[in-house]
Amino acid sequence: MNDYDVIVIGAGNAALAAAVSAWESGAKRTVVLEKAPRAMRGGNTHWAGGSLRIAFDKATDLEPMVPGVGDEFFEGVTPYTREKFRDDLMRVTNGRTDPELSKVLIDTSLDVVKWMRQTAEIEFEPAFNSKVVVNGKPVWGYGIAIRTKHEGEGLSRGWFQAVDKRGIEVRYGTAALELIVGDDGRVSGVKVRGDDGVETLTARAVILGCGGFEANVQMRTQHMGAEMGGAKVRGTPHNQGDGIRMALDVGAMPWGQYSGCHATPISADWGEFAPREMTDRSNRLSYTYGVMLNRRGQRFVDEGENLKGYTYAKYGRAVLGQPGALAWQIFDSKVIEYLEPRYSTSKPIMADTIEELIAKLDIDDRKQAIETIRAYNEVAHGPEGFDPQRLDGLATTGLTPEKTNWAMKLDAPPYYAYSATGGITFTFGGVKISTESEVIGTDWRPVPGLYACGEMVGGLFYDNYPAGSGLVAGAIFGRIAGRNAAEDARRIGYADAGRKLAVAANSEEWVP
Repeated sequence: MNDYDVIVIGAGNAALAAAVSAWESGAKRTVVLEKAPRAMRGGNTHWAGGSLRIAFDKATDLEPMVPGVGDEFFEGVTPYTREKFRDDLMRVTNGRTDPELSKVLIDTSLDVVKWMRQTAEIEFEPAFNSKVVVNGKPVWGYGIAIRTKHEGEGLSRGWFQAVDKRGIEVRYGTAALELIVGDDGRVSGVKVRGDDGVETLTARAVILGCGGFEANVQMRTQHMGAEMGGAKVRGTPHNQGDGIRMALDVGAMPWGQYSGCHATPISADWGEFAPREMTDRSNRLSYTYGVMLNRRGQRFVDEGENLKGYTYAKYGRAVLGQPGALAWQIFDSKVIEYLEPRYSTSKPIMADTIEELIAKLDIDDRKQAIETIRAYNEVAHGPEGFDPQRLDGLATTGLTPEKTNWAMKLDAPPYYAYSATGGITFTFGGVKISTESEVIGTDWRPVPGLYACGEMVGGLFYDNYPAGSGLVAGAIFGRIAGRNAAEDARRIGYADAGRKLAVAANSEEWVP
C-alpha cells in the first residue's frame, strides 16, 4: 500500500492550494513536505505583498471577497477586463508568455480567488498599497484592487489554517532529495531527508510546489550572470532549485526564461536576505514620483515608463546592474505624501538643497549627480496635470533616458533620498507544464504522476511580470494540480484494487 495518495512538496501559496484541492477532490491521505523548520515555513508567500491581479467586468464582482467594505471602495475601482489583463501580460513579457497557460491564468483569475475565499476561507481586503487619494477621493490600483488580509503573512497563515482544519499532515524539516520512478515510468514517491535520516515515501501522485532557484548563488550566477550572484534575496533562503533539479532528473523539460527573474527594488539597508519580520516592507517602489541615480550620478531607467506594478519586477534587476548594485531614489516635498507606507521602515537622508543632499549620499561622482538633476529640472514640469494613479503624460524631452510620465521638477525642499538595491524574489525559468498542471517531459509527453505549480512553472513570465499575477497563477495551477493528482490517485487505486481482486480470485484469501 502507498504511504499517501498525494505528496505535495513545498508549503507556499501554490503548494497549499494544491494540498487543499487534492483533499477536497478525495485524496484524504495527502501530505505536505516542508523543507524549512516550522518557524520558517511558508516559502516566499510570507514575503509577498498579497496583491491579486484579477480580471473582472464591474467593481461589484469583487464584493464576495470583500463584503462590507462600503460604496467608497467600489466607486474608486476601475473594471479590469480579460482583454486588458491579456494586453498587459503580453506587453510586459514582450509577447512571450505561454499562450495556453496565460489564457488559463486570465480566464480563471476571478474564480480562483472566490474559491480561496469560499473553500479555504482566505480573507481579503482593499489593496491599501495601491491606494492613492485624488481630489479627496481614494482610487485603487488598476488591476490591483484587492489583496490578502495582512498581506503575504496573512495569506500563508490562512492556507495553514485551511490545511490544519482538514487534518492534512505537514512534515517540517523534511527535504525532498529525489523523485522515485517505477518500472512503468510513473513517479511513485519521494526520497526525503529529515531529522531521523533518509527515507522513501510512496504515493500515487506527486506535486512539485517548492519554488525556484533564487536563493541558490551557483544557479543564479550560472543562468543569470555574475551580477546576480551578489543579489539580496527578498524571500526564503530555502528556495534552492530542488524541485527543478529533481524534475529534470526524471526527464522533465526545462522551460521558460532561466535568465529572467522578479527582482524588485528594496532597501539597501537590509542584509543578504530581507528580514522575515519585515515581510514585504523592504520594497521601495515609489520611484515613479522622483528620480533614481546610480553611484556615477546618472539616471539609468525611465522612472515613469509605466505604473510601478508593470516595471518594478525588472527595475530591481536594473539596479543590480549598477556600480555596487546601489541606487538612490530622490524626491522633493511635493510627492512625499504619495510614497508607499513601506518607506517608513527606513529613515531617509534629508537636506534643504540638492547640493547638500548629494553631499550626504554614497555617490562617487557628486558633480555629475548635481548636473543630472539640474538637466532634469530644466525639462521637467510643474504640478499641473500630475496624476499619481494614471499615466499623466508629463514627460521630459532631450534626456537619456527620458522620463515619460510624472516628470515634475525637484524644486520643493526639503529633499529626501532613500537607498535601493535589487531584491530577487523568484525566478522565471522552471519546467514545462500542461494546462492541467502535468509536468511535460523532453519527449513532449506528460511525466506520469508528476505535477507542478507556483514558481516551478516556466513560461508564464519573461523579462518582467505584472504585479499580483504570481500569487493568482500559483493558486490556479496549484488548484488544478491538486484536483488532477487526486484523480490520478483514485484511478490508480481502482487499478490496484482490480489487481488485488485478481490475486484474491486465484488464492484462498483477500490481499488488502
